[in-house]
Order: sequence, then structure tokens, then C-alpha cells
Amino acid sequence: MPLIFLRGRAMKDDIEKVEYASMLYDFYGSLLNKSQNEVMALYHEDNLSLSEIAEELMQTRQAVHYTLRKAEKALASYEEKLGLVASYKENRQLAMEAYRIIESAGVKEPYADKLKHIVKKITD
Repeated sequence: MPLIFLRGRAMKDDIEKVEYASMLYDFYGSLLNKSQNEVMALYHEDNLSLSEIAEELMQTRQAVHYTLRKAEKALASYEEKLGLVASYKENRQLAMEAYRIIESAGVKEPYADKLKHIVKKITD
């Protein structure tokens, strides 16, 4: 039983890493060079495997893997310096909290809709 749990946890961690890398790419992808951007797009947006990307770009799988890791490292560096993804996630949490407060405080219409609209605009 513990083996299944460990496998499940590893799977969840891998999925979270891919989702985080995709988010970083959404925010900072335009800062990557052409090759890095192309590999990241094929991997994170088109969900191609490293072998499929290598075939499409006529490169080795190892070269694609190196480019992908280098791109992800660059994206992480941008996030470390700029913090846009962290700020976005924090703002989304605050928006959810604001929605809960609006709902639980019994704010009457049309004020509730106006407040929700403002919160949505802030977080988009």
C-alpha cells in the first residue's frame, strides 16, 4: 500500500511541476530565445513528448531535453527576479476570499455584482 501512495505522490508532484512550468511559460515565454520558445510551446502547449519534438525539429532527444531544461531554468530565474506568477497566485487567492466575504456578508444587489466585477477585473 505505501508503494502506491508514493507513486501517487510522485505523480502529483510531476503534474504540479509541469503545471508550474506552463504557468511560467505563459508569463515569461516571450523572453526566451526562438529555440527555447519553440520547444516549450511544443512540450507544454501541444503536449508532445521529447521524442516527438526531436522528430519534428530534426534534433536528438537529448538536444531537445537540454533546450527544455535550459528554458525552464531561465523561466524560473525570471520568476525569482520578477515574481509575477507568485503575485498572480496570491491575487487569485485574495479574490476568492473577497468573493466569499461578499457572499457571506449578504451584500445586496446590485452592489454584490459590482464588487465581484471589480475583483474579477483586478485578477484578470
